[in-house]
Amino acid sequence: MFEEFFIRAFLGGLGVALVAGPLGCFVVWRRMAYFGDALAHSSLLGIALGLILGLDPTLGVLAASVGLAIIFTYLQTQQRFAADTVLGLLAHSALALGLVALGLMENLRVDLLGYLFGDVLALSWNNVSLIYLGAVLVLTGLVLVWRRLLAVTVDPELAQADGISPFRTRLFFSLLLAVTVAMAMQVVGVLLITALLIIPAATARRFASTPEQMAVLAAFAGALSVGLGLFGSLSFDLASGPAIVVGAMGLFLVASLVNLVQAQRASKT
Repeated sequence: MFEEFFIRAFLGGLGVALVAGPLGCFVVWRRMAYFGDALAHSSLLGIALGLILGLDPTLGVLAASVGLAIIFTYLQTQQRFAADTVLGLLAHSALALGLVALGLMENLRVDLLGYLFGDVLALSWNNVSLIYLGAVLVLTGLVLVWRRLLAVTVDPELAQADGISPFRTRLFFSLLLAVTVAMAMQVVGVLLITALLIIPAATARRFASTPEQMAVLAAFAGALSVGLGLFGSLSFDLASGPAIVVGAMGLFLVASLVNLVQAQRASKT
């Protein structure tokens, strides 16, 4: 019924969505959307480093994202600059360095659009396996620190009084995000990764009453977005990464409309 490349694409996108949904909940709760953008921008520098060193670009992206996550988390503790200033400095510096490095590599042909907007239809079974390996590691780590992350998100000072280290918890979460960015690069591209983190979580927030419920609904919304995006991509010959994000945005609009109708009905009763 479906071609093998479509099955690989759906499974790969599903693996990323199942991770991006729960992580995206914390991105929304902690208002870290700009941090997700910063990690995504650093990906271009990682791609350039990977190509220069003859490594898989995904490893370069992982190294650059982890490096930026560590630097940002450390600088947050110094309180010399506002968080958005530090993020802007790191993100745009990494993006500019990556573009300059890619421009200097005259002997290498780089599919820049594929990295920027993703090419999930080109995933191999090896890529899918690596995505699920990363997904298992990230979800396991998230489960282990779930309560601590919630405590630090709600009240860092109270969490510290209870013996929880806000710095270590934030650093661990930043590293989980870095791994997710590396996983998602080939699915939606570095420019649209943040959308896959935020939009499904924002959709789930319309209906969830507990953090755990929101995480599950966000994963489901992300998976549905992948299915809708891939179907639209094949049906209308669209770029797969942007199509997935458009699918996620469509779900958010439908969820918002349903939520609005429910609120109006409740106000009349």
